[in-house]
Formats: sequence, structure tokens, C-alpha cells
Amino acid sequence: MTAETPRPSGGGAPPDRQDVHDLEAILAVANRDADAVEHTVDCHFDVRFTWVYDKGNRSRLERLYEKAKTAQWNAQTDLPWETEVDQEAVVAANRELLGARGLDVDVTGTVFERWSDTDWLRFGCESQNWMLSQFLHGEQGALLCTARIVETVPWADAKLYASTQVMDEARHVEVFAKYLDDKLSGHYPVNTHLGLLLDDILVDNRWDMTYLGMQIMVEGLALAAFGFLHDATTEPLLKRLLRLVMSDEARHVAFGVLSLQEMYAGLSAAELMERKEFAFEAALRMRDRFLQQEVWERLGVPVKEALTVVTRSPERQLFQKMLFSKIVPNCKKLGLLDNGDSWLRDRFREIGVIDLEHLADTGEEFESLQIA
Repeated sequence: MTAETPRPSGGGAPPDRQDVHDLEAILAVANRDADAVEHTVDCHFDVRFTWVYDKGNRSRLERLYEKAKTAQWNAQTDLPWETEVDQEAVVAANRELLGARGLDVDVTGTVFERWSDTDWLRFGCESQNWMLSQFLHGEQGALLCTARIVETVPWADAKLYASTQVMDEARHVEVFAKYLDDKLSGHYPVNTHLGLLLDDILVDNRWDMTYLGMQIMVEGLALAAFGFLHDATTEPLLKRLLRLVMSDEARHVAFGVLSLQEMYAGLSAAELMERKEFAFEAALRMRDRFLQQEVWERLGVPVKEALTVVTRSPERQLFQKMLFSKIVPNCKKLGLLDNGDSWLRDRFREIGVIDLEHLADTGEEFESLQIA
């Protein structure tokens, strides 16, 4: 199978750097429209009809579609929105649960040495506002990308399933926006690294790149992040919200794995290398988005100094690593780690996540995350 010729990416490639851990290069990428209320991406792609309506030609996608039809939930009525949420009390309780006031590193001689409990509490609240805001923006990106998949994928079974994901993503946008508006204390604009990645995914006119960028990379990281936050929070409404969203996200990632397995079996070595390079650039974008530059700026803390301290935290390093717990095994399932070369394997080793390859891929484990 031959992929279409791609349009040049309009999202802006990551800085050309030899060292993928170069903090200066990461921070040099600035959000130029943080105050904008809308953002336009110039896209050109083919819309595909298919006149083969036989449902079930791809039996695994058909089963996923049937599962999705019975797993729909209502964002307004299936969550206990009457739950009172005291954000400061929740942050304090979560911090106590995790066993650390703020950072589990020596902060002597840094800006954090002077921080009071009040400062740490404010940081916790701002960090939560930021995290949920990025989830919200990512879900809108997923909404747009999945609508694209309905238009561009050539298979009837995939179009049918993707239509259920459009509804899922609309529901996710709804619940995260409502939680931020009704229960928390502020919004953040889209992080620049996340925004650029969403642009890159949407600009590429190859339908499988939409799958790879959104279903495997963005949704895979989101599934891991939701799981981490679900286990860490003591707030019952958020815990229930995340559990429902995770059930949907597991199907979405499985959809990507099942579809791309077939697609990638027919690609040349050169075409597969393009997918490997795209996957790694996406991985760097998503790793860098979790540095929370916007939070440090809002708190008036020098960003580079803050990140130099934060990135030394063993807890932070573990969190950053576990964000890839779905991505790496799914890339292995798709044959991207060892298909003729070890290029992507070596890159994942460089950022310290290759040992996650032996975890279960989402194509196998999604059933365990479903809610009856």
C-alpha cells in the first residue's frame, strides 16, 4: 500500500538539537497566541467515500464498534456534579497521600528554599488547573482528528467506529470544561508543545499519520496520565470522571493499534522510517509539554531554575517515564521498534523509556479498562 505525498508540516518542527534533553532549546519554543480565542490550521486532504458497506470485513474493528455503541455515557447525568470540591483541601490531601510536600529533592540554595506551605499549596492548585486545561485542549484536538479519520480512512468498519469516537471526544471536552469551570480556580491556554503537535498531526494529509499522532501517541500518553492522576487523587468526582474517560480512551488507542497493524504491513522501509521519525518527534513534544512552563511563569518563578530543580526529582522522573507506558508497547506492536532497523528503539532508549516495551499493548488490554 502506498501512502500519499505529505504536505510540509505547518506546526513548526522542534528545534534542531543534538541533545534531546537541551532545556534551553525546549524553552525557546514560545506560545505566540496564548491570548487568542481561536486558532486556524490550514489543511488540505482527500475525503474518501467507500461504496463497500459490508460491515465486519475487519472483524476486530467491528467488535470494537459494537463495544463502543453500548459504552456511551452521559456527561451531565452519569457523574455526581453535586459533589462539593474544595480545591485547596484536595491538593493538601493528595500531597499527604503522595508523602511529599512539594519536591522530594534538596532545594537548598534555590528559589524553593524560601517557599512556605502557602506557596506549595498555591503551586498545587495552579498545577491542577494547568493539568486539566491541557487535558481539555488535547481532547478538542482528538475531536478534530477523529472527525478527520471519519472523512479520510478508506474502510467502512473504521469509519463506523471513528464516528463513535467523535461522540466520545465531544463528551470529554464537555466534562473537562465543566470540571474546570465549576470546580477549579482557573484555565490555562494550550501548552505550546501540545499545540504544535496538534498542528503537525492535522496538517499531514496522510490518514494513517492522523491515527499515529492522535490514537497512538497523544491518546496513549493521555491514557497513562489519566491512570496516574486517577490513582493519585482523593477527589471522588474527578476520580469517577477519569475512570469513565479512561474506559473510552482505551478503546481509542486499541482502534489505532488494530487499524495501523494492517496499514503498516504494506509500507516500504522508507515509509516506515517516516512514521518512526514522526512518532519520536511526537514523543519529544509530549514529554516537553509536561514541564509546566506556564505554571512557573504565573507564579513568578524563573522557569529554567524551577525546571533544573524539578527534573532532578525521582518522583518526577518516574512520572515522566510512566507517561510512555502505553506508547512504547504500542509502537512495538506496530513493528516500529524493530522493523528492519533499531532507529526508534535507540531513540526511546535515549530518553530512558525503552524498558517499557514489555508492558501490555492496548490492543490486548483495553477490555480490562472497560466499565460495565
